Amino acid sequence: MSIRPIKRIIQAQPTMEGAGVRLRRAFGFGATEEFDPFLLLDDFRNENPEDYLAGFPWHPHRGIETITYVLRGSVNHGDSLGNSGTLGAGDVQWMTAGSGILHQEMPQGDPQGRMHGFQLWANLPSSQKMTDPRYQDITGKDIPEVIDDDGTRVHVVCGSFWGKTGPVVGIAADPRYLDVWVPPGKRKTLPVETTRHAFAYVFDGSGSFRDASQPVGVRTEWVGTAGTSPEETGNRSLVLFESGDEVVVQAGEAGIRFLLVSGKPIEEPVAWYGPIVMNTQEELRKAYSELRDGTFIKRR
Repeated sequence: MSIRPIKRIIQAQPTMEGAGVRLRRAFGFGATEEFDPFLLLDDFRNENPEDYLAGFPWHPHRGIETITYVLRGSVNHGDSLGNSGTLGAGDVQWMTAGSGILHQEMPQGDPQGRMHGFQLWANLPSSQKMTDPRYQDITGKDIPEVIDDDGTRVHVVCGSFWGKTGPVVGIAADPRYLDVWVPPGKRKTLPVETTRHAFAYVFDGSGSFRDASQPVGVRTEWVGTAGTSPEETGNRSLVLFESGDEVVVQAGEAGIRFLLVSGKPIEEPVAWYGPIVMNTQEELRKAYSELRDGTFIKRR
């Protein structure tokens, strides 16, 4: 067994998307090779409704999958094919944009005005970029949870882990998407296949991920000052791993909670502009030309 060394730790950066949603971006719109097959991860966590209620009005996607995981509040969604619904706390939507879709996502806070969730973008291989769009809407109660003897809890959104298989199926990159909580003071070893790229995104608690040679600390306790919402000032840390077949984490005094995401690299050229990701610049130009002339949505 080999512990995955830590390639680097990235702090999620403030950015604005949609019609004025303030969020933190852990990675995206840069070099894609080291995260392949994943393209982007956004953390939309806020207690100020003015910073998220404008939402993400109608916009296109082609050539990718978007994965929305809601922890607090809800997200109302609708699309150009007539689909609509609401994601509540604990729910996941895995949308395969395929050949193209227009949709909107409008977040709503919980009764205290809090909104928290993540959106991950996964690339599609060239053979599937023009497939029919589809949704996999998963309620929180259908996401299996594994509880280990030491109290470690893992929600398995996608892939197989510790004898449980997540409800999301038929994904080209065979990803594994886990929501992990390790109790205070516990040291945990988590398997990750060597064939996958992998990262952890810490969003609660603190701890250290064990490098092959030494521990690297990641602290995410809230550091708000008086009168400031702690959910607006907490650190968000993404740990990008090198190759290996296990990740080791040592939880701090408050425990640690993080997403552990891995997938098989697609290793194809990426031509990317905004919400559309293709393999060549010509394919990208064609997509935007179709968007302008009204032929973007492919009906079969």
